[in-house]
Amino acid sequence: EHPLDGGMVPPKVVRVDPFFMDEAPVTNKEFGKFVRATYYETEAEKFGWSFVLSSFLPNAENLHEAEVDPEAEDWVAVDGAYWRNPEGPGTSYKYRENHPVVHVSHRDAAEYCTWVGKRLPGEREWEAAARGGNVGPKNRTLYVWGDEQTTDAAKEYANLWGDGDFPWDNKAEDGWRATSPVKTFKPNLFGLYDMTGNVWEWQRGGKHKSRIVRGGSYVDSLDGSFNHAATLGVRATLHGTTTTGNVGFRCVKSPKRKEEYHWVYENEGSGTAELVLEDENGNRKQRQTQQNQQPRQIEIYEDDDE
Repeated sequence: EHPLDGGMVPPKVVRVDPFFMDEAPVTNKEFGKFVRATYYETEAEKFGWSFVLSSFLPNAENLHEAEVDPEAEDWVAVDGAYWRNPEGPGTSYKYRENHPVVHVSHRDAAEYCTWVGKRLPGEREWEAAARGGNVGPKNRTLYVWGDEQTTDAAKEYANLWGDGDFPWDNKAEDGWRATSPVKTFKPNLFGLYDMTGNVWEWQRGGKHKSRIVRGGSYVDSLDGSFNHAATLGVRATLHGTTTTGNVGFRCVKSPKRKEEYHWVYENEGSGTAELVLEDENGNRKQRQTQQNQQPRQIEIYEDDDE
C-alpha cells in the first residue's frame, strides 16, 4: 500500500475474465477513418467548444476573456476546439496523426469502439493490463517502471509534465510538451503502450455524471505535487460529456468462448429414452428426437458484467 497509489486501500483481489486490449490508444488517424465512414459528429462539435490547457492557447489575449473550468482553472473553454482543431480555430491535428485522439467524450469513445466491433475496457480489466502482471502483494509496483520516483526513470516509459512549473514551464525532459505519438515510450510487461501518461483513458461503466478515466496524462506529476500522481492506481471521474485536450481512449474485446456439448440419453431404460445435449457441468438442454445427430459446438459471446 502506498499513499500515492490511488487505488483501493487495502488492495482487493478480483478475477478478470480473458480479454483482448489494443496495444495503444486510438489515434487521430484511426478516429478520422471512423468519422469519414460514418459522418460522425463529436459532442465537442455539437456543443461548439472544448477545454484547452491555458498555456497552449494560440492567442494569449483569449486567456483573459475565456471561461475556465471552475474545478480546474488552468483549462479554458475554447470555441471551435475539437479533435481536428485541438487548440481551437487555426490549429490542426496534421502532423499529429499518430497522436492519441483527444476532445472526445465518453459517448464518442464508445461509438468508435462499437464501430470497430469492440468496447471500452472495464476498470478492473484496465488495471489488470496496466500492472502488467505485477498485481500481487510482493511484486506490486507504484509505476510501470517500478518504484523509482525520478524524472530520469519516468521519461523512458511515460509522457508526463516533468520537473517544470505547471502550467507554463514544461521542460520536455521526455521529449514532448503535449501529447506524443503512441508507442513512443517503452511498453509494460504485457506489451501495452501509454498505460501511464500521454492521455487519460475513458472506462466502461460508471454514471453519466461520473464516468471513470484511468492512466493520467501529460499534465500529471510523479508525486502529485500538481494535478494527479501518475501511478498505476491513479483514477479520476469526469462528466460523460467532458471533452478536453488530455482525454482519449483505447478499445478492448471479449473472446468468444466455445462450450462443448455431447449427446446423452435421458430416461434411459424407461422405454421412452430421448437424446438431449449435456454440457461439461452436467446441465442438459435442447431436447432432441433425432437420435443420429452428431455432437456440435455452440459459440457464446461472453462479455464482462462491470
